[in-house]
Amino acid sequence: MKHVTLIFCLLLATWSLQAEHVRVCLYSNTKVSTLNISFDLGNFNLYADGNRLLEDMVGEGRSVLVRTEGTKLHVSVNEDDYGTINTLRIEATDTACILCLNPEGGKQRTYEGNLEVTNVGSRLRIINDVEFETYIAGVVQSEIYGTQSDIFRIQAIISRTWALRNMRKHASDGYNFCDHVHCQAYQNRCIRPDIMMGTIQSSGQTLVDSTGKLIETPFHSNSGGQTCNSEDVWRTALPYLRSVPDTFSYHMRQSDWVRTISIDRWLDYFKRQHKLDIADNAILDTLLHFTQLTRKVRLLGIPLTRIRTDFQLKSTFFSVSVDSATNSVILHGHGYGHGVGLSQEGTIRMVDLGYSYDSILRHYYTGAVIHLDPSMTPSYIEDYTSQLARIIEEDKNKKTQAHSKKDDWLGRLFRLRDREERQEVYIESEQDNETDWEYEW
Repeated sequence: MKHVTLIFCLLLATWSLQAEHVRVCLYSNTKVSTLNISFDLGNFNLYADGNRLLEDMVGEGRSVLVRTEGTKLHVSVNEDDYGTINTLRIEATDTACILCLNPEGGKQRTYEGNLEVTNVGSRLRIINDVEFETYIAGVVQSEIYGTQSDIFRIQAIISRTWALRNMRKHASDGYNFCDHVHCQAYQNRCIRPDIMMGTIQSSGQTLVDSTGKLIETPFHSNSGGQTCNSEDVWRTALPYLRSVPDTFSYHMRQSDWVRTISIDRWLDYFKRQHKLDIADNAILDTLLHFTQLTRKVRLLGIPLTRIRTDFQLKSTFFSVSVDSATNSVILHGHGYGHGVGLSQEGTIRMVDLGYSYDSILRHYYTGAVIHLDPSMTPSYIEDYTSQLARIIEEDKNKKTQAHSKKDDWLGRLFRLRDREERQEVYIESEQDNETDWEYEW
C-alpha cells in the first residue's frame, strides 16, 4: 500500500502545480439536517472544533451520526454520544480513503478525501476537501455519459479549465465550488476506470486563447444542429464561442423535442408580458408560424432566451405551428441547453466517428489552443494508465462479476500494485465479498 500511495502522490504532485485541494459544498441544493457517515475504505481521524474526538481512528464497521441542534452539531459515533460541537472534521489517513454519506431523506453518495461539517442556518454545510484531480474525475462522471476514454478526456479538459478559471466562485462562502450545475455537477466520486482513464490522460491540459489565458468553457447537452454565439445568450461576445454548424448532434438522445401549449396561453403571454398587439394580423401570424431553419436570437424583438426561461423549454432552437384540432401551438424544438460551446452529445458522436479529442475541442471552441503544463511528467501518467487498462480489460472478461464499493477500479488498482510489489499471487475468489452498505433511517 505504501508503494501505491507514493505513486499516487507523485501523480497528484504533478497535478498540484495548478491546484492541490479544492473545497466542494455537497448537497448544496438540499436542506440536510441529519447525516450518517460510514467508511468504505481506509481509516480516518475525527476532530471536534480542532481537537481529536477519538484517540483511535475510525474505519469500516463504524459510523458517525451528525445532526443539527440549535446552532451546533450533535455527534455520535456508533452508539457513543459525544454531545454538541461547532465543527466536525473527518480527515483521511491515506490517498485512497472512501466516505459514504447517507443524508436523511436524501440519496447516498460516496466521496474520497476529507469532510468538514458545520451548522449554517439550521442546515448542515457539508464540505468535501479533496484532491483537485479527484474532483475533476467526479465531475466528468456526473456530467457526461459514454464508453470511450476520449469522451471523458474532453470533458475533463473543459471541466479542469472551468474550475481553474473559477476557483474563487464561492470564496465568500468558505469553499471553492458547489456540487450543482451552478458550478459543475459533482454527485459522487469517480467509480469507473474508463472515466478515470480519460481524466488521467488529460492531466495538465487546459484550453487557452491566443494570449495564453484560460478560456470560458461552457457546455450543454445537445446543440440541435447549431451552436450559439456567446453574446446571443449572455451578451458578452467571446471570439472562441462562435456559432458553428453541428450535424454531429443530430439523432442523439436530446436531439429533438416537442412541446404543446394552448393558443390562449401562448398569445396571452406575449400580450401581457411583452405588450404585443396580438390583434395585429402580422404579429399574430408571426407568433403562430415562427420558423427557425438556423438559429435566431429574437422573436418579434423578444429574446428567445427569455421565452425559453418563462416556458421552461429545453432550448431556444424551436419553430411554432398551429394544431387547430386541439386549439394549441406545437413547438418543435432541437437540442437541450443554452447551446454555447461544446455539445456533449455532439462530442460523443464525433468520438464514435473517429475524430481526435483535440479536433473536437477546436470544433466547438473556435481558435482555442490546448495548453499542456510543461512540468507534467508523462511517465507517471503512462504507468497509471497502463494499470487501468489492465483493469478495464479484466472487466470485459468478467461481465458477471459482482462489484462492491471496494471492488472497483481504485481498490483493484491497489491490489494489483501490492501483489506486484510483493511478487505474490492474488486469488480474487478467496477475497471477502462485500455489498453496498446503506443506512436504514
